Amino acid sequence: MAWFIDFALVVAAASLLAVLTFHRIGALVTDVPELATKGGFDLVTSRGDVIGASEHLGLSLWDNVVLDVEEAFGALVVVTFLYQWACLTWLGRTLGKGVLGLRVTPRLSRHALRRAAVTTAVDVAVYALACVLLVEGQFGLSVLVWAVAVVLFLVNALTVLFPGRRSLADRLAGTSVVGLLQRAEASPMGSVPQR
Repeated sequence: MAWFIDFALVVAAASLLAVLTFHRIGALVTDVPELATKGGFDLVTSRGDVIGASEHLGLSLWDNVVLDVEEAFGALVVVTFLYQWACLTWLGRTLGKGVLGLRVTPRLSRHALRRAAVTTAVDVAVYALACVLLVEGQFGLSVLVWAVAVVLFLVNALTVLFPGRRSLADRLAGTSVVGLLQRAEASPMGSVPQR
């Protein structure tokens, strides 16, 4: 459940980035004076090759659109990593874990950094890479990377069913997720006297 809450925040960030990217692309396409200037310059320097000049303008416009989309995916990866890392470093938990009374231990910066990196890679970065490859026209490689992303996601999620109940991110970072009740039972100071 904590993952769903945290991933809802990632989806919200992705939605915001999608809207911003759509507006960037819209501004690029509707900037008629700049397009006319660029197209006119390409036509003048084309030595009469009207088709080549228009093709160059179209490709240039497409390259700018692709770059905007790639930048949005890159920003999503960075935002996700910073959210995970900052929450784990400063609070020892993400918002989703906090709502459910969970905490990541130990709370050391090197553990938070590794856990944030693995979580970001598994939840967002590999999928983002697959999408960027698709936008770049690398369909076969995109499908392969997407399949790897699905396998990594499942491995990360399903390892909590094994002894130790730790995700792949926890195992690679040397951390574990504990509930506040579990911590109170584990510490002698937090134990409740029996009546």
